[in-house]
Amino acid sequence: MTTTPPPLEPLDENWERALCIVAHPDDMEFGAAAAVARWTGQGKRVAYCMVTSGEAGIDGMHPDECRTVREAEQVESARIVGVDDVDFLRQPDGVLEFGVPLRRALAAVVRRHRPDIVITGNFSDTWGGQNLNQADHIAVGKAVLDAVRDAGNRWVFAEQVTDDGLEPWGGVRAVWAFGSPAGEHAVDITDTFDLGVRSLEAHHAYIDGLGWENFDPREFLERFARPPGSRLGTTYGAPFEVYPMGWGG
Repeated sequence: MTTTPPPLEPLDENWERALCIVAHPDDMEFGAAAAVARWTGQGKRVAYCMVTSGEAGIDGMHPDECRTVREAEQVESARIVGVDDVDFLRQPDGVLEFGVPLRRALAAVVRRHRPDIVITGNFSDTWGGQNLNQADHIAVGKAVLDAVRDAGNRWVFAEQVTDDGLEPWGGVRAVWAFGSPAGEHAVDITDTFDLGVRSLEAHHAYIDGLGWENFDPREFLERFARPPGSRLGTTYGAPFEVYPMGWGG
């Protein structure tokens, strides 16, 4: 017997600043770029932070060359959806580890940008089936949750406050993980879907390097946007798992 999945709840869009922290260039474009285009179109401020530069992502290109290519593609991809603030932490691609050093780096980013909402990618073990998630995604997502709380405590990574002038920031209301199989919320991306497609297409060197024969960015994104759209009552939707931050959240 087939059961109908429950409706998705609309995301709370009553905020002004968001910070997207993901492991690699292209991560946003495979799951949330159309949502970002919706929000920048509303006048909201969105910044990107890439923990790595994806330099290990193209088998036929040396990491030193790949880093330059992929950073440039990400900057252009972000521009398409209205984001002009893109940070690259240049941590080692493929071997990120969850722990204090990563939390420290991400807490500094949160303190610098002072967002209302922090967005990251799915960091569950799988994508909802048998396909395993990638280790960098898991490490970053777990570190994001801790770093958001770390950022609000002046006695955690206190040198950022005393030496770097980064004041504590406890104003993050929630962390949203796009693409999570446990997502119960979504946002309508019907009107900005084409911008999301263009944003993914901007990663042409990476897509070519994957060797996926006849890969069609529009078809790929449609396949993942139609089911949540149906559950939201729209044509296309982007699903998110919501992690409230703060006491009583």
